[in-house]
Amino acid sequence: MSDDGLVWYASFGSNLSRARLGCYISGGTPPGARRSYEGCRDRTPPRDHRTTTLPGHLRFAGESTVWGGGMAFYSRSGEGIVHARAYLLGVEQLVDLVAQEARQPVGTALALAADGPTRHGLSAVYDVLMDLGRLDGRRVLTLSSSRHHPLRPPSRAYLRTMVDGLTDGFGLDEDALVGYLASAEGMLPTWPEEALRKVLTPGR
Repeated sequence: MSDDGLVWYASFGSNLSRARLGCYISGGTPPGARRSYEGCRDRTPPRDHRTTTLPGHLRFAGESTVWGGGMAFYSRSGEGIVHARAYLLGVEQLVDLVAQEARQPVGTALALAADGPTRHGLSAVYDVLMDLGRLDGRRVLTLSSSRHHPLRPPSRAYLRTMVDGLTDGFGLDEDALVGYLASAEGMLPTWPEEALRKVLTPGR
């Protein structure tokens, strides 16, 4: 942890969308979601955000009670890349974000180990804070899982929220964006490339 108490939270699923991440910080209901969020005790917007890539692969699995369908999971295995957005947050904000993800009261204690993964035990889904190294001298952390959830395609609302994030600053054209999502595990049979193009262009 840096001396100023800030860490980078790297997101690769619905939190690629800055508006969706804002519901964790300030409270509210993301478009298409079934849940309203309490928000953090400290509602200061992220001090910075960066687009980045992580080595590994993306998979959709499990069952989201917020969106329906599968959820995005990041794995370090494989030779691909995963697009991510890193948000610079206060440690207290990260604690509250994890608590909301786990449906625990905001302010629930969370111990962050100095290095390596931290198994927080709050959530049956994202139960690990994975350490991804450092950026500008600060730790980069992401939520992960110690369990291998069954593959399941994501809902349209979940994908639409990811697309909102991936079209914001990543420099991906339609072909690159469709190819990226289509290559993730768990997309078929619901989301072949043509169906993904319709998500990118509503009403098509």
